[in-house]
Amino acid sequence: MRTLGLTGGIGSGKSTVAQRLVACGAHLVDTDAIARALTQAGGAAMPALADAFGPAALTVDGALNREHMRQLAFTDAAAKARLEGLLHPLIGDEARRQAAEAAGQPVVFDVPLLTESAHWRARVDRVLVVDCSEATQAERVCTRPGWSHDAARRVVAQQAGRAARRAIADAVIFNDGISVQVLDAEVRALWQHWFAPD
Repeated sequence: MRTLGLTGGIGSGKSTVAQRLVACGAHLVDTDAIARALTQAGGAAMPALADAFGPAALTVDGALNREHMRQLAFTDAAAKARLEGLLHPLIGDEARRQAAEAAGQPVVFDVPLLTESAHWRARVDRVLVVDCSEATQAERVCTRPGWSHDAARRVVAQQAGRAARRAIADAVIFNDGISVQVLDAEVRALWQHWFAPD
């Protein structure tokens, strides 16, 4: 096994688990970070996004207006599909490029929408899901700047459900009410099981 797909709902602690995997020796490909780079001012996706969605999709400095696009995606399924159709191929290309830079390390693809994507599931040898209750997800997201309880609950509701994520998992870490030390021990045990030499 050389590739691991890491996923989990917003606020599940997936990014924390990703950093623990890096500490174990993984080469991390973070598709959220790729998406942010593509949609910053001057990012490779911005000309096509500006053409597709108009000036309202841009901030004053020319980056993607995330709050506007988040609201649009909530209310307009066609706009959401158009946005994903523009971004996902670019994200996939950059993810492949970054994965090719792994110096013999196992590659962890951190993919929030892995459950929804047959393409991503087919690309990885195993899937690790970070899980927690929806109430915990919303509570954690609300601590982020610019997020309300209502916005957090809507994002949680729009993502794949917990049961769907768990159904595709080769392993699940239930990151709810456990200490950082316990979380770290669970990640390290999985790493040893999957990646450590015999």
